[in-house]
Amino acid sequence: MSTYIKFLISTFLKSFIFVFLVMLSLVFILNILSELDFFRNIDVKPFFPIYISILNSPSLIFEMFPFIFLISTQVFFINFFNDNQIEIFKYSGLKNSKIVNVIGLFSFFLGIFIIIIFYNLSSNLKNVYLELKNKYSSDDKYLAVITKNGLWIKDKIDNNISIINASKIDRVFLKDTIISEFNENFDVLRNIQSNKIDITKKEWIAYDVTVYEKNTVTKKPSLKIISNFDYEKIQSLFSNLSSLSLFELLNLRKNYQSLNYSTTEVDLQLLKIITFPIYLTLMTLFSSVIMFATKKQKGSTFKISFGLFASVVIYYINNFFNVMGKTEKISLIPSIMIPLAILILINVILLYRINEK
Repeated sequence: MSTYIKFLISTFLKSFIFVFLVMLSLVFILNILSELDFFRNIDVKPFFPIYISILNSPSLIFEMFPFIFLISTQVFFINFFNDNQIEIFKYSGLKNSKIVNVIGLFSFFLGIFIIIIFYNLSSNLKNVYLELKNKYSSDDKYLAVITKNGLWIKDKIDNNISIINASKIDRVFLKDTIISEFNENFDVLRNIQSNKIDITKKEWIAYDVTVYEKNTVTKKPSLKIISNFDYEKIQSLFSNLSSLSLFELLNLRKNYQSLNYSTTEVDLQLLKIITFPIYLTLMTLFSSVIMFATKKQKGSTFKISFGLFASVVIYYINNFFNVMGKTEKISLIPSIMIPLAILILINVILLYRINEK
């Protein structure tokens, strides 16, 4: 590896680490304030909010990596411009495009490292965070999970506990469902078997019902069942995919398919993760061309402000298309690729004649 490449990479890495630590500190402080507000009326150990803030911060910082890469690139070039190092490289025959290519390629490999190592670590910490915080949540007595054996729900109504298992979900209906009801001592009260249950509202309507109660079997055409869950709440329970590693996302996708549950959100999350290194690389290139375009501006504040404004616009465009994909207004691949294509087009236009700047 050439000496100048090592120098560029080490300088960029220092800028990245500096910005990363600053952003992590800000996220950690804001997270602590949020957790202190949550636990203000709950008796916990003094350091518990700090502990769970540490667990939650990596997953929050993961979402901010595009901004971190953009600001890191700006800091990298600001140092170069201030020390006139960029002119030294230029006189040595090193073109601007070469500098951009080096840090862009390094950003891509750094993005792969973030996906393989940092994302899986942050998702595991997020999972621990949710488990710990859920114990102090009002929803702790409720639980819903999807496994290869179907949808499992733990519900509690008036000190009675229900364990619900459905083999499939068909739109707003649970199919082939068995409900076991227990009292607070976990004595069996009754078992309910239904071919189809409408869960549109929290007052479920079960059809073709067979009730097993006190050694008697009763068949009913329909039965109303009160629950803390409805279709929207069940959907929301599975929307926090940031707590799942790549392998867990793939397993969850298989379980969703076996349950006939929509895999749209899982597929979208997987596509976002797969294309994340490309997204980070494009943000680095975008920041680079901004810095060269504003090279004559002496104030660093304007450069960083302009870059942040542009990155926010890119973020909302990206988020808009992600929502379109999640709600199935457009297919998933275009919802991911269109924002990237827009960013590629902008970079190609701005990179034109970059060596003349």
